[in-house]
Amino acid sequence: MTPEWIDVGAESDIPLRGARVVRSAAGDIAVFRAADGSVFALRDRCPHKGGPLSQGIVHGHGVTCPLHNWVISLETGEAQGADHGCTPKIPVQRLDGRILLDAQAIARLAVPHG
Repeated sequence: MTPEWIDVGAESDIPLRGARVVRSAAGDIAVFRAADGSVFALRDRCPHKGGPLSQGIVHGHGVTCPLHNWVISLETGEAQGADHGCTPKIPVQRLDGRILLDAQAIARLAVPHG
């Protein structure tokens, strides 16, 4: 049985305005920490051309993809501005300085859509 939440590390392991990659059977997940301390998790693939969002620039509650400068909302996974597309968001919990990701949401990433 899969636990409901998966501990992926200490909140302090992620720098402010930075990201950390969590490897999973369903693909890489980028865990971000905004300047205000908010923590977010998205599939580590830009919806445009699959660029690694974890290597992008975090600003406010958004990240700019390093490949083609698409801005992706950390809150929703949606492309901003005139761009269209979405990368899956993974629910996050913070507990005693640890970051926990929703195991069921990660499992859903592995299921082919379409």
